[in-house]
Amino acid sequence: MKAIHQLRAFEQILNSYDGTLPLHRFLPAYFKQNKQMGSSDRRWATRHIYSFFRLGKALNKLNNEERLSIADFLCHETLSPVMEQRFPDWSAQITAPLIEKLDLVKAAYPEFNLEDVYPFHAHLSEDINQAEFFTSFFKQPDLFIRVAAQDQPEILSQLRKLEISVEVVNETALALANGTKLEAVLKEGTYQVQDLSSQYTGTYFGPNKWDKWWDCCAASGGKTLLLHSLEPVIELLVSDLRESILLNLDERFRLAGIKKYHKKELDLLKNNDQVLHHYQFDGIILDAPCTGSGTWGRTPEMLTFFSEQKISFFSNMQKYIAQNVIKYLKPGKPLIYITCSAFAEENEEVVNHLTTNLPLELEKMELIKGYKNQADSMFVARLIKKA
Repeated sequence: MKAIHQLRAFEQILNSYDGTLPLHRFLPAYFKQNKQMGSSDRRWATRHIYSFFRLGKALNKLNNEERLSIADFLCHETLSPVMEQRFPDWSAQITAPLIEKLDLVKAAYPEFNLEDVYPFHAHLSEDINQAEFFTSFFKQPDLFIRVAAQDQPEILSQLRKLEISVEVVNETALALANGTKLEAVLKEGTYQVQDLSSQYTGTYFGPNKWDKWWDCCAASGGKTLLLHSLEPVIELLVSDLRESILLNLDERFRLAGIKKYHKKELDLLKNNDQVLHHYQFDGIILDAPCTGSGTWGRTPEMLTFFSEQKISFFSNMQKYIAQNVIKYLKPGKPLIYITCSAFAEENEEVVNHLTTNLPLELEKMELIKGYKNQADSMFVARLIKKA
């Protein structure tokens, strides 16, 4: 009876969802409209819908109940009534390693192909281990926070006193279970929620004291906060197309104690010479708009709803933005190009275009394999403007 009830709730959500909103925004609105769902119903429905989308396009000829049961078996180490009812013989294997579970599914469904989990695999950067990347989608990435090295012992002590599971990644990075509520535990401003791969991009910055840096697609300021943590004595300009998100940046900067910075609302697809004609920077961070295809472990619905034509759209946008911003970069200084994409067209191919068509030379670049650390996969390149 419980399985039937949960399956019905899952089907209702699935039929209501069209991919327009991210799932993490759609579900709270759905639950608000369906107040008859109790907390247990909401937890199971959330688990089921996320598990279902983690299967990507694999076994898409099966009915929804069967696909959900297979996905839930692969994604979790605790039994769900839906999975247990559909595959009672698999129940004893629920805590088995993922590789063994995949073999079990393959034996029952010879048409199962791991490549179908990530249907856009032909576009992936060559450096990606595809088998490891595909299997990473069956597990939710961790929650990562960045802290000051001198504050880490006290923050660890606070978390462990409350029996919150936490892993030390390095002197400034901590990993926690996704969904951990930190707002009521840690003081605002003492930590930044930032994926581990995003934190790693800072190793490419190399700021010097008194430099002038521009984070040109700043969004809510995560990369600028990282830059400031590496070298506080710099002059900062942050810009974004959206005023609302810059207001979020203001709040994050206030909590972090950053008071001196310049802020501009700019469309980088247009000529901004009237606003920026007198600016010359020692470094520019271009955290470019992208498909986000390296982060779909957090938004697995994209495996189903993403449109392949968007890859070329974003690739062209990235090239155009880079062309429009490097005129404000001093010769000999770095452009830090970053995406949270796993697609070569947005990564290596954009870098090749920039070094071929603009006065830039590549110093180093890297596909950050977040799937090895239960983190996002990203790309970063450091390009130097020629004299």
